[in-house]
Amino acid sequence: MTESVPYRADVTHSVADVLPFDEKLEDGQETEESVTLAGRIMLRRDQGKLAFLVLQDSTGRIQLFAREASTPDFAALTDTNIGDWLCVTGTIIKTRRGELSITVDAWTVLARAQRPFPDKFHGISDQDLRYRQRYVDLWVTEEARTAFRQRSQIVASMRRWLGDRDFVEVETPMLHPIPGGALAKPFVTHHNALDTELFLRIAPELYLKRLVVGGMEKVFEIGRVFRNEGMSTRHNPEFTMLELYWAYADHNDMMTLTEELVAAAATDVLGATTIDYDGREVDLSTPWRRATMEELILEHAGVEVSLDTPIDELRALCDKFGVETKAHYGPGKLILEIYEKTTESELWGPVFVTDYPIEVSPLSREHRDRPGYTERFEAIVAGRELCNGFSELQDPTVQRERFESQEAERDAGDDEAMVVDEDYIRALEYGLPATAGLGIGVDRLVMLLTGTTTIRDVVLFPTLRPEQVSDGADATGDVAPESPEG
Repeated sequence: MTESVPYRADVTHSVADVLPFDEKLEDGQETEESVTLAGRIMLRRDQGKLAFLVLQDSTGRIQLFAREASTPDFAALTDTNIGDWLCVTGTIIKTRRGELSITVDAWTVLARAQRPFPDKFHGISDQDLRYRQRYVDLWVTEEARTAFRQRSQIVASMRRWLGDRDFVEVETPMLHPIPGGALAKPFVTHHNALDTELFLRIAPELYLKRLVVGGMEKVFEIGRVFRNEGMSTRHNPEFTMLELYWAYADHNDMMTLTEELVAAAATDVLGATTIDYDGREVDLSTPWRRATMEELILEHAGVEVSLDTPIDELRALCDKFGVETKAHYGPGKLILEIYEKTTESELWGPVFVTDYPIEVSPLSREHRDRPGYTERFEAIVAGRELCNGFSELQDPTVQRERFESQEAERDAGDDEAMVVDEDYIRALEYGLPATAGLGIGVDRLVMLLTGTTTIRDVVLFPTLRPEQVSDGADATGDVAPESPEG
């Protein structure tokens, strides 16, 4: 017969609420402070007429102290399993050995763990299982709990920071009639009622700029975007972006905003702007260095290139550095490929890489001082792109030409190139004022601030290959007992 479990639990305290008593009580001291907590049993040790258990909730762990003489159904309590959910009522005490505890004066089972639960020390040794069974991993891996708490704090910090500066948070469509807003291969789906092909968004950019045309001068969105590309320690097919647009500003203003926003998030969450990442120090305090792509290539690859470099020389350099190219690549694309191969991963930063060629920046405004280049930047920190931003292209005629050039590249085989977005061009024809835009990869920012080197450790449910499960297989890891302190 199925065990009856309650529909709700009258919880009065969390573990975090009780922990401050540790400093107030002497060893062996008891209080009359009654509390009711709920959580999972993570450890248990039976000693005849006494039993010691460790209860864990979302805020921490605490020992439970049960006496046969005063604990109802004492024998049943000692028959519970690691992983079972309990609701416990008792008083706060400190054992003679100095362990803060809750007496078990009343208890009830909230749910049974019907699979073996990993213990605190061994956890889940298989990384793939950690990501597939995050619902177990969060209980046994403190680093995972910490990372995801900090992720929430980082996103909340950015929202507060932008809200304090009058940016308005909005939501734009995730299903797009045409792919756009970034150079990426989209996911394709089909809407049955409309009998039309739709695309999961690869960026909210073009919709957010429509809102600037509509008079929303400071807008931002934090949400999922989808790119049908490979997976790596830095890439997941769906990830979180912060995109924002600021009327009357340019790329210089946006670089200042970026460094201040990131430094504020680091301070809010970590209490400092100097952090350790992968064994090296990163100083996120402002201002960050700003250098052109070509200056950085010269520093790290030892070659001087520009849009004036003959294309045969650029192709020869690509061959020298082992860069794969395609016949339709122009000088701007070749320079970008050389930079990504030789330089980007060497930039510990933080540094703003500026002055991207027009050829690889179809939505950016042409540089006011350098023909052929745009007022675009990327921030590189710890050898990885953190964000992309630029002064926005305002001219609808030029935007159409850029779209058509992109469409030609798509026809030539580049499935990441853009297509012509007629409605967006129409919006520009109504007038877009001087505007700066920014996109920050939230997952990469979280990786940076939590010291994590793989994106799967900061995405609760990363994309994985379909699971192959054999009959009778149990993938929770080894279980071994641990003794609480009495």
